[in-house]
Amino acid sequence: MKLKLAVLPGDGIGPEIMEQGLAVAKTVCEKYGHELSYEYGICGADAIDKVGDPFPEETFKLCMESDAVLFASVGDPKFDNNPNAKVRPEQGLLAMRKKLGLFANVRPVTTFDCLIHKSPLKDEIVRGADFICIRELTGGMYFGEKYQDDDKAYDTNYYTRPEVERILKVGFEYAMKRNKHLTVVDKANVLASSRLWRKVAQEMAPQYPEVTTDYMFVDNAAMRMILDPKFFDVMVTENTFGDILTDEGSCITGSMGLLPSASTGEHTPVFEPIHGSWPQAKGLNIANPLAQILSVAMLFEYFDLKEEGAVIREAVNASLDQNVRTPEIQVEGGEKYGTKEVGAWIVDYIKKA
Repeated sequence: MKLKLAVLPGDGIGPEIMEQGLAVAKTVCEKYGHELSYEYGICGADAIDKVGDPFPEETFKLCMESDAVLFASVGDPKFDNNPNAKVRPEQGLLAMRKKLGLFANVRPVTTFDCLIHKSPLKDEIVRGADFICIRELTGGMYFGEKYQDDDKAYDTNYYTRPEVERILKVGFEYAMKRNKHLTVVDKANVLASSRLWRKVAQEMAPQYPEVTTDYMFVDNAAMRMILDPKFFDVMVTENTFGDILTDEGSCITGSMGLLPSASTGEHTPVFEPIHGSWPQAKGLNIANPLAQILSVAMLFEYFDLKEEGAVIREAVNASLDQNVRTPEIQVEGGEKYGTKEVGAWIVDYIKKA
């Protein structure tokens, strides 16, 4: 297979973890006889500094001409701490999602037995938790009409029926592939937009009679994720709720550095870790590359290259089992490994597998 990637390292630890993710992609392609080509693009604070635009037209063009985008992170404190900044790195991420039509963000939440002790939750609660959060990505408050002055501000949580139908379809189809249980998360007791979501979901549910569909207010869902994460199989929700709940889900695993994601829709799919740019760790060789590497596994699986994805997952699991880990998840007294060392170990494992 020929595979062309747009590689967007972005900001903070992005270039460091991207180096490891790309090394894994190259190794897998060499091992299985695929032809890999790739080109770097700029985005985020890096792109603002260079061209004044967090998602410049050249980067958009590169993404459209590629089979997939491998993305790392955006964000920089100099923008976070300036409420008057007119251009922000995160605007580049939103622009990428909108321009590529990436309306479905798929985030698996999976526990690793050897890391259960790192979760703030009790062993019996989290062990065996395995579910998928599907977040609508191009609508809602993030993209609705906005206004701000010194005395008032608003963000419009705007959704149309077609937007709701297409993301719910993704949710139902994922549920059909898994344990046939879909939870629709909303706030229908308060928000008109949520009542539209629930109405459409109730209309669509009979089309999937094998799927058990239930409905849950977002506050209850947030509580249930902590008290009983094994209840969930597939969860689907709107943009703002999804952003919050998926980050909460990372606590179940014990580290945000373990969770990959895929964003799919109308054009080129994007694969990225769910964590941010962690600028404080930039250049220190301590960032966990596993979420980036697992995003590469999701990329291969998207193109139905299941064996390729499986060998990456096997290598990641082996690295954890053998305590080849970056500092935030290393066992007490364990050997010290940095970003580069973990990546190199996984590459070597794949070559020998």
